Amino acid sequence: MLDIRRISTSRWWHKQKSWIFFGIFLFLVFVRISKGSFYKDFYYFISKPFWPGQFQKEVILKSIDQESLIKLNLLKKDNIRLREILSLQESSNIDRISAAVISRKTGGWWRQLILNKGSKDGVEIGSTVIGPGGLLGRVKNTSMFTSSVTLITSPESKLGVWVDRIQISGLMVGLGDDYPSLIIYSKDADIKVGDFVSSSPASTLLPPNIPIGIVQSVEDPFRAKKKAKISLFAQPHVIDWVQILKSKN
Repeated sequence: MLDIRRISTSRWWHKQKSWIFFGIFLFLVFVRISKGSFYKDFYYFISKPFWPGQFQKEVILKSIDQESLIKLNLLKKDNIRLREILSLQESSNIDRISAAVISRKTGGWWRQLILNKGSKDGVEIGSTVIGPGGLLGRVKNTSMFTSSVTLITSPESKLGVWVDRIQISGLMVGLGDDYPSLIIYSKDADIKVGDFVSSSPASTLLPPNIPIGIVQSVEDPFRAKKKAKISLFAQPHVIDWVQILKSKN
């Protein structure tokens, strides 16, 4: 009787053993077919209690916010700088008159533009003219339908300007070529190539802070009177549209 029980138990065990091996085989096949996704999901659940806590999450989010704020501030500064370079200072549309260039003399000694707006449009003698990039010149005379602009490259042009880095005023004189001369009457003026030049806040002829150009070269920096060549932002020989600002006088 005991032997019969042993034989029956042995058969049962062999059957169970076969099913266990078969189950393991199926599991390995499933893992192989799923390319480990089941294992990864399993690891997801067992590792969840050890994930970084809420404090670390807040630190990361705070860092992201700070990074975004820094980028936003940099973009704002770039936007302000570009608006200055492109002469997009905030002002009312009433203060400006858009005009087309209908004739130009930019290669000779007398440098000027002729515009299609005149006295009937509100253009006045002495009005400031700007284009993409910055200052171009001032209105010299007007007719009913047109106006003539003396460019800042003309020998007739003499304007007060401001060198932003060293916070000092100077005189910009046209020489009849593409590079006006900047004169600073100070032996201590540390003017350098690349310095930004704009219209002077103390000027009686121009609105303040209009971009003009950058210092291209400095002539004999050891003299008491400093001279430099200015590379202009606005290029009159390629500009077709300008804006006329109302005269301050």
